Amino acid sequence: MLLSEGQMSDHKGARLVLDALPPARTLIADRGYDSAGLRNALATKGITPCIPSSRSRKRPFAYDKALYRQRHKVENLFAKLKDWRRIATRYDRCAHTFFSAICIAASVIFWL
Repeated sequence: MLLSEGQMSDHKGARLVLDALPPARTLIADRGYDSAGLRNALATKGITPCIPSSRSRKRPFAYDKALYRQRHKVENLFAKLKDWRRIATRYDRCAHTFFSAICIAASVIFWL
């Protein structure tokens, strides 16, 4: 788990954890992760990016739209986690305590 500062861009944070990724064929991400550096790093690892191009790109990259629609399942999990005020506001200062709160919240959400 990477707990980054609030102002770090998504694609920079993703490149920091790229080596820890499990073997995969495809990585699904939103427009915030669209960068040439991340796409090249994924290609080096043999991972196909399913990332829509940012609106500022002159030539957009192709991506599997049907596969990208499955991303909503992960977004729904984050939405449920953010119902917990402690997690939404990042109340805990220590990364291990914050991760523990996420695990507890995810367990309760799964249980209910």
